[in-house]
Amino acid sequence: MSMLKARTDEVRAALDQVTDPELDESVVELGFVTGIDIAEDGAVSVGFRLPTYWCAANFSYLMAADMRDAVAALPWVTRADVRLDEHMFIDEINNGVAEGKDFADAFPQEAGENLAGIRRHFGLKSFERRQEALLRHLLAAGHDAQAFLDLTVEGLERLALDGEGPALRARYLARRLLAGGADLAFVTSAGERIMHETLSVYLRHIRRVGLNAEFNGALCRGLLAARYGEAPSTLPEEPGLADFIRQGVASSDQTARP
Repeated sequence: MSMLKARTDEVRAALDQVTDPELDESVVELGFVTGIDIAEDGAVSVGFRLPTYWCAANFSYLMAADMRDAVAALPWVTRADVRLDEHMFIDEINNGVAEGKDFADAFPQEAGENLAGIRRHFGLKSFERRQEALLRHLLAAGHDAQAFLDLTVEGLERLALDGEGPALRARYLARRLLAGGADLAFVTSAGERIMHETLSVYLRHIRRVGLNAEFNGALCRGLLAARYGEAPSTLPEEPGLADFIRQGVASSDQTARP
């Protein structure tokens, strides 16, 4: 394997750890990364795109900043440049990230919202989504609800899990500290204990976060494919919401053309 190929793979792997803050999915898996260029001196340039021209400035900026930081952390990288394409705030985002500005400085009209606050806001949403997935897995696997709600973080780490359990646990624990609270493994986003008696109500409450993210994820994939001419002409055997959105937007585009 050539050095260029190896380094390109390293950059892609670093970018794969960056998530869309609203969807909690990798920017690589979502198809947002459009190109990786690596110079001989170790300078890296990354191009990325978003589903629409008007995607919210706050999480667009957060993604760009996180992508830059992830690439810059590689030991051989001398400079990391991330460029967003075709967006209503392209100059503010690209210039602000290149200059290392906080979001509040790049967008002073946004009531002083800073990157730390944006990251925490979306981080807690992904915390709830990951927590719900793990809790439902534990219940489906037959674990006693009272017992696992009493677990400490250390106890959860030692708990024997099967199937997708270990992966769900690792993803959840990566966000656990955001909620603060005691050393209990499972708390609300406000750091409060989850009571066994109201667990079913709590699960229904946080399920709305997951449903919203799932819908937005399908919407983003559909809009991205249609925007960049990647929508298939026919639906697959088992279409999902994203497939209908792709086809619907593509059909509307064709109808609108003279």
